[in-house]
Amino acid sequence: MKKVISGIQQIGIGNRDVHRLWKWYRQHFGMDIRIFEEAAEAPLMTRYTGGEVHSRNAALAMNMQGGGGFEIWQFTSREAQAPPFTTHLGDLGIYITKLKARNVEATYRQFQKDRLDLCGTVHKGPDGKPHFYLKDPDGNLFEICEANDWFGKTSSPTGGIYGAVIGVSNMEKSLKLYQEVLDYDRVVYDRTGTFEDLEDLNGGKAAFRRVLLEHSRARKGAFSKLLGASQIELIQREDGGGRKLFHHRYWGDMGYIHLCFDVRNMDTLQKECTAAGFPFTIDSANSFDMGKAAGRFAYIEDPDGTWIEFVETHKLPVVEKWNWFMDIRNRQAEKPLPNWMLKALKFNRIKD
Repeated sequence: MKKVISGIQQIGIGNRDVHRLWKWYRQHFGMDIRIFEEAAEAPLMTRYTGGEVHSRNAALAMNMQGGGGFEIWQFTSREAQAPPFTTHLGDLGIYITKLKARNVEATYRQFQKDRLDLCGTVHKGPDGKPHFYLKDPDGNLFEICEANDWFGKTSSPTGGIYGAVIGVSNMEKSLKLYQEVLDYDRVVYDRTGTFEDLEDLNGGKAAFRRVLLEHSRARKGAFSKLLGASQIELIQREDGGGRKLFHHRYWGDMGYIHLCFDVRNMDTLQKECTAAGFPFTIDSANSFDMGKAAGRFAYIEDPDGTWIEFVETHKLPVVEKWNWFMDIRNRQAEKPLPNWMLKALKFNRIKD
């Protein structure tokens, strides 16, 4: 059996108030579909939480227009810690989350009207496409990107996650993981220098090497239609600077804690990761409950210690209030779920 990567399932966002931040994401990014919400301990994550079991409250939210979701994650046994330094573009780890938009200019105008914390104006990136940056109430950076890969249509100006911008210290070492293991095999651009579209970001006037990656083959698997296509942009400071965003901090602290992929055939993926030099550091091994959802999860680290999560979904609530669950385990690994079943997730919408 070969590995199957269905797409980016979610990005983990560490914060101090799940419900406050989630409401903001619902209002401005349309992340209003509740996949799960659960308060519990995280005993399998002690490798990254100081050797102690900590309690947390976590929620997975999606956007019915398609794209990955947000796992909004809050410690309840301690206060999440922010980085002890002012972060700069090129620091090591997940620095920016990409969100998809049908019309970047119109989305920018809407966010201006909403008085969001915009970072500069709309620019064209090295690929010639318009994009812009903004911050959420916790200072997390988002990039609004032009996309034409959609699942449904709602009133939200954005869809879900389209990818991430990840700071790296050695581009060639990082490409081995993102290109060869995660299958982002298509190089959209590989440019070095200073970039006008980055200048409004903290540290953005420095010289960088930027590599934008896409996958040349459409993703397959149960949730591939919903999760859609995605990008990874790796960015390396030419001056050799860049500090680890989670140095001396815990997984679950403030910021982007992991990039998570929905997968099938985890055992095959584990062998491939190990052979490439990225062994599993955490593995639930068997099915692990997350509220009304369940699955197997595992972690690896990229060459700079950035956490990459894999989730093999076993059970998912389609319409929780009707007690309707889907069991993914016996389905053909590459076969996508029918649209009507995925669209039923809309009944889990949270209305403010």
